[in-house]
Order: sequence, then structure tokens, then C-alpha cells
Amino acid sequence: MTKLLLASTSPARKKLLTEAGIAFETMPPGVDEEALVEKLAPATAEELTLLLARAKAEAVADKTNLPLILGCDSALEFAGTIYGKPLIEDIAIERWKLMRGKSGTLFSGHYLLDSQGNGVSMCTKTKVFFADLSDQEIERYVSTGEPLSVAGAFTIDSIGGSYVERIEGDYHTVVGLSLVALRRLMSELGHDYQDFWR
Repeated sequence: MTKLLLASTSPARKKLLTEAGIAFETMPPGVDEEALVEKLAPATAEELTLLLARAKAEAVADKTNLPLILGCDSALEFAGTIYGKPLIEDIAIERWKLMRGKSGTLFSGHYLLDSQGNGVSMCTKTKVFFADLSDQEIERYVSTGEPLSVAGAFTIDSIGGSYVERIEGDYHTVVGLSLVALRRLMSELGHDYQDFWR
């Protein structure tokens, strides 16, 4: 059994890898995402998520002897604007009032780095259709705290799951880590995905 290092503190990504039978350890990357985005000014959601995914993987590269390090990042593109984590209740409420009854595209960037310093990346995207929630439903959902620390102010695998009417694309991309992308990136670096099963 070979272990993967996940450079993330995301409970959803940890749960996903656990349920997928992947042997892994986690380490917080400690990347100042806002400062990096401000400095490099990525133009698209794809560029943004790939930039941050790479930064997270590289931030922990010298702190482990595991063969592969995975960095991930997600962002929602809605009506031409890129949205990350709202962090503040008023912002989350405002976003939900814009998104309700409409659709956006959730991007998840993945960067896989091996112990020789070779890295490969892939961005996946899924179209998400949101329920037409009332103001009261939005406020009550935001008051749970869940939307504050997730890209786009929603989850599909937890409390917010009932507010995602449907998706077009990979479910795991919306969770924040595409297992299909992970398998393909492992293969690109010469590793067998099944070797990482617990």
C-alpha cells in the first residue's frame, strides 16, 4: 500500500478520499491564497484553481517523504464572475440571492507532484443548477455556517445538497476533488491508482 499526501484541510476532500478507499495523510499547506491571487491575477476560474492547487502542493513538498502530493482548489464561475469562499454571512446571503434558480460552473483544479519534483495538473468543471430558495431559506442555510468556508457558498455532499437541483458533469468535481482526474494524473506520473488503495 502506497500513501498519498493531501495538501488540504478540507473535510469534504478527506471524506471523499476515505470513501474511495485511498490511503492518504493530510497536511495544511498554509498558503496565503488571497495574496497569491492578488499578485498573479489569474484571468479565469481554471487559471485560478490550477494556480492555487499547485501552490498548495509545492508548499508542503519538502515536509514529506510520501511519493505523491496532491493540491486542490475550487471556484464557482457565475454570470461571468469568479467566486471563492464568502467567509462572511452577508456575502454568502447576497451570493445565494443572485444564484437561486440559476446555474453556475464549479471548477476544481488539481496538481499532483512527485518526489522528483515532476508535476502534472488538470482542471475539471461541472455545471450546477441551484434551487430557487426563498430569502428565509437562504438566511437559515447561511446561519448554519456551512456556506462560509466553501467555494461558491454551497456544498453538494452535506447540508446544501438539497439545494443543488441537478448537475451536468462529474459529481466529485463539485465536492472539490475529481477521482477521475486523480487517477489520470497518477498514471501520467507513472503510478497505478490501485496501489493507493488501503
